[in-house]
Amino acid sequence: MPYSGELELLRATFKKSNVNVLCLKKADFYALKETNPLDTGTNFEDDKTPFLFTQKLAPYTLYKQVDAYRRAWIYFLLPGSEQKVFLFGPYLTTQLLEFELLEMAEEMGLPPQMQSTLHEYYASMPVLKNASSLFVMLETFCERIFKRPSFSVVDLESEPRTPVSWLTAAPNAATFDDHLAKMKVLERRYEFENTMIRSVMLGRQLTDRGLLPDFSTLHFEARSSSPIRSAKNYCIILNTLLRKAAEAGGVHPVYLDRISSDFAKKIEALSVLSVCPMLMNEMLSSYCRLVQKHSIKNYSHPVQKAIMLIDYDLSAPLTLSTIATAQGLSEGYLAKIFKKETGKTVCEYVRDKRMKHASHLLATTKLQIQTIALHCGILDLQYFSKLFKRHTGKTPKEYRLSRR
Repeated sequence: MPYSGELELLRATFKKSNVNVLCLKKADFYALKETNPLDTGTNFEDDKTPFLFTQKLAPYTLYKQVDAYRRAWIYFLLPGSEQKVFLFGPYLTTQLLEFELLEMAEEMGLPPQMQSTLHEYYASMPVLKNASSLFVMLETFCERIFKRPSFSVVDLESEPRTPVSWLTAAPNAATFDDHLAKMKVLERRYEFENTMIRSVMLGRQLTDRGLLPDFSTLHFEARSSSPIRSAKNYCIILNTLLRKAAEAGGVHPVYLDRISSDFAKKIEALSVLSVCPMLMNEMLSSYCRLVQKHSIKNYSHPVQKAIMLIDYDLSAPLTLSTIATAQGLSEGYLAKIFKKETGKTVCEYVRDKRMKHASHLLATTKLQIQTIALHCGILDLQYFSKLFKRHTGKTPKEYRLSRR
């Protein structure tokens, strides 16, 4: 193969970016099936599974395709007599949202217990925009081996200009007065951070509304030659500060890890400076709500552990017996202290949590009602509907229609 050197370089580069590259015989390429993302292997003998690629390959042509599971692929016929196909993927063009993964799991027939596995699968998949440098490299490779420009190359967009804001460094100054002014800016910034941390620790949603305008007026020093990189750096710092503040406010690490990881992905996906203040506002509000909803610092350790077991997986068999056994406690003791500290029995607490979760899924997803019942740990659809109506005054179907 006259271009084997270039091909190996391309493979090595893509491997470091966590993207698979294969060179398949034409017959093997057309034999690939569109398998479930959680399948451990491909079953070529299953006649019910559709073929992944059916497009007849023309020479000097690059193909882009998205399969039924939102995975993107790029493939083209390599020149030469060997009739081999270059296959690039899978990757995502955008990060999938939680409700999209929930609906996809339902379509695939996955039980609620597999949702976290599906989430991890898609979280591990690279997200590549059309302007990615990998695509530029791929296009250059094609032009070289095809010896012709077979497709257009997308140029990277330049960053938009923005007015002076909290992301822009103050001018360098040599006078003593300028140094004093800069010190005041730093003092104001640290005072703001401390106020913000106290607000999150207490979950004060009303207080943080008064803090939000500061995100667009504070003058932070640019610590990178790239304005967008400086913005990302400050977002990362803010994410860390808010996570520690919420932890001090009594939120368990299992919740902190979820929200912190989600914001880390959003930060790295930033491409426009004007979006940064909105993202920082969203982070502050989200961490405040997290403390309001999940702070358990005022409860005893057994009650804290019980609440964590309930909140962690509402699809599990959550009874007083199972929760007490998990902690090595007697049912009577746990029932007594749980009622005393929360004002609810374990059964009431579990039911309220499940109905709130059901309301959220009905309002934000297109999941079937049967699937939502399973996510809430209720196997009997009729019982779930009866319980939901008693809790909200509406049947699940009526509730979904009212929210839309």
